[in-house]
Amino acid sequence: MKLTPSTFARVLTGLCLAISLLWSQIQADDYVLAMLEKVRQRYGEEAYQNVMRLNELFAQIAGSGEMTKVGMVNDFTNQHVLFVDDYTLWGMEDYWASPLETLGKGAGDCEDFSIVKYILLKKLGVSQDKLRLTYVRARMPSGSIRPHMVLAYYATPNSDPLILDNLNFELLPASRRGDLAPVFSFNDKGLFVANNPTVRAGSPTNISKWRDVLTRMRQDGLE
Repeated sequence: MKLTPSTFARVLTGLCLAISLLWSQIQADDYVLAMLEKVRQRYGEEAYQNVMRLNELFAQIAGSGEMTKVGMVNDFTNQHVLFVDDYTLWGMEDYWASPLETLGKGAGDCEDFSIVKYILLKKLGVSQDKLRLTYVRARMPSGSIRPHMVLAYYATPNSDPLILDNLNFELLPASRRGDLAPVFSFNDKGLFVANNPTVRAGSPTNISKWRDVLTRMRQDGLE
């Protein structure tokens, strides 16, 4: 059979796409593969392509140092998730979404950005002992104060943590974020007092919205 230039171009494009998808599947992390299936079923093709880019990120930085992982996960989430308030997105005053829900919608608010970053860094091998979902009071450019959540990364237990934020995309130490006043922090293991991540203030199960997120992740098989 003689191929015309246009037919040849279509065959070549299809072949490249097939190779790309096959390569992506081979490289996929188990967690990302499981999320890919759930996202396609629940949110459709566009969301699926977003999570495919997450797969590329995992393949790119899996063997990198922690600082590279922290920086690239912060950048990826800030670039691929659009800020949308809970009422617009979920019809509720305050809703904490799972990473599947946030990446599926491609949107979320400050808690959702922080939870995605926390879970992705855990999946990339960063110890949860170094990570704190931190509730803060944020001073806005207008001078108003509003509740906000960021993710704090502690290279060592007593180090000045780096702040992963969706308001300020630059990865800065907490000592240079005078606009943020910590209230409390938590991870899977504990609830901690504001300025001391080593002093426990209770169990994270006391935070009902966090407990609900973990329950939904477990139900989706994406803990």
